[in-house]
Amino acid sequence: MIRVENFHKKYGDHVAVKDFTLHVEKGDIFGFIGPNGAGKTTTIRFLATLLKPTSGVGYINGFSVTDQPMDVRRSMGYMPDSFGVYEGMRVWEYLDFFAAAYNIKRDKRGKIIRDVIELLDLGNKKDDFVEGLSRGMKQRLCLAKTLVHDPCVLILDEPASGLDPRARHYIKELLKELQRMGKTILISSHILAELADCCNKIGIIERGTLLAAGEIRKIMSQVREALVLEIELLEPDDRLEKVLWDFPGVRNVEPMGQVTRVEYAGELPEVTRLHRELVEKGIKLLYFKEVPADLEEVFMKVTKGEVA
Repeated sequence: MIRVENFHKKYGDHVAVKDFTLHVEKGDIFGFIGPNGAGKTTTIRFLATLLKPTSGVGYINGFSVTDQPMDVRRSMGYMPDSFGVYEGMRVWEYLDFFAAAYNIKRDKRGKIIRDVIELLDLGNKKDDFVEGLSRGMKQRLCLAKTLVHDPCVLILDEPASGLDPRARHYIKELLKELQRMGKTILISSHILAELADCCNKIGIIERGTLLAAGEIRKIMSQVREALVLEIELLEPDDRLEKVLWDFPGVRNVEPMGQVTRVEYAGELPEVTRLHRELVEKGIKLLYFKEVPADLEEVFMKVTKGEVA
């Protein structure tokens, strides 16, 4: 649904994005990660048909970004990192304005506007003036505007920037709902916690170069040489550490209060044998689980060149 091949963008002597290649499949929520100034917005503006490349090509829903911009715009909903609101307009008027801009016929606009207002939970704000909305409500309204023409691809640049925790949680849950509706979503952010539990794929960009891209679980698994387990007991048991240290493949055991953290570098199927051994010895487990790498750990190791 989104394909970029060898995208290169220079401003004078400054290279903003270098030889960028990326494929995002139908139904993905793709997290585009990088610090401010890494090249995320430059890439997104290219995909949104707002920026001409120095070289390279891009496609949205099979349409060329450079040669078929109007078809791309009909297929895509773009939410920029900053957006204007029009004073004197009520919420429903704002949405009606953009629906008209997408050439949606007047007799169909009412239902479409009601539908996106319901989806974005803006029903009690539909008659409010846009300029009086809170930051979070303005973000919802901008996303509602992005959806009025029912695009199959959404490109969202820092959609949760500046929002409070409740509003960020709402945005994440909404992204999951949009994925269930069949949308393909590319979302950029420099706040890693925003993306960790809603994206199935990620790409990490730094200084204009894409360093890694793919399934989030696969990339996370590459940042560690050992599996990290956490074990908590129903009651203290002095035997736990000895059993763990004696088990083949365990290379570190770290008590952390009620929880014990274990680094295991052996064969993955043997983890079940470790669990079984603890149970058979009568060690009462409250939980026994893997601790996945988080996106912050992934980002730090990828940008240091520690992940192939």
